[in-house]
Amino acid sequence: MSVKRELARDTCLSDIPLAPFTYWQIGGPAKRFFWPTSLPALQQFLRDSQHAPALQTSKIIFLGLGSNVLVPDEGLDATVVITQGAFSDMGIVNQTQVCVGAGASCAQVARFAAKNNLVKGEFLAGIPGTVGGALFMNAGAFGGETWPRVASVKTIDRSGNIKTRHADTFHYAYRHCEGLAQDEWFIEATFQFTPGDGEQSLKDIRALLDKRKETQPTGEPSCGSVFRNPPGDYAARLIESLGLKGYRQGDAEVSPKHANFIINTDAAQASYVKALIEMIQTRVRTAYAIELVREVVYL
Repeated sequence: MSVKRELARDTCLSDIPLAPFTYWQIGGPAKRFFWPTSLPALQQFLRDSQHAPALQTSKIIFLGLGSNVLVPDEGLDATVVITQGAFSDMGIVNQTQVCVGAGASCAQVARFAAKNNLVKGEFLAGIPGTVGGALFMNAGAFGGETWPRVASVKTIDRSGNIKTRHADTFHYAYRHCEGLAQDEWFIEATFQFTPGDGEQSLKDIRALLDKRKETQPTGEPSCGSVFRNPPGDYAARLIESLGLKGYRQGDAEVSPKHANFIINTDAAQASYVKALIEMIQTRVRTAYAIELVREVVYL
């Protein structure tokens, strides 16, 4: 979007709309906004913020591709740091490991690994977000999850200090990760893959993406999956069984293609999306005594 091209990088800005930075294309402005071009620029910003009264007490939120978040209509009284296009370098560490910046997309990682004849990372191509977001929530797709493939990570704190941490210092579960300290954020990950047939891996990635395109509304504004799958079942099956495909609140609609997706058909507001989510949870709870847990994060 043009608003992205017009924004100054490496400069703290005020009242910047966040809708262009989310898959849903929904959300009000960030009170403060910083889009670094490099890790040193981010470090300097964080260090300088320790001496700026307005930033000292401000909540800091890191935002990648914005694929799993809902920004409120009124915006965020916070400092939002954008990682997309900032930390996206990738490199080979050794015969089995790839080092990746947290701002790289998961799909880029899958392809990079395959082109270097490393396999078992194909599932990453189905995660519509950055590495940082995938680490934060142990994102997964096509039966694979992020953290089982992580060897180590690098994090940054509010003072701009960088720390390398082994994967076993974190605890993860389905769509969940614990271990980050307060005011600590992922900036890099080293993934462990397996040597193999890169050409076949690229073919598998294409097949997985074709399958995703056939079954999910990939060309429409959404956040990805709205709900976690309950044990032994699928959120989409439960929602569809209640006849909720196509159900709308304003311009927010349960996707007619996949019931666990909510799409922005035109100018949906966050309030419409929340109302739709709550309605779905109530209907599923009443019909099946199952509590659907949100996968999408309310900022």
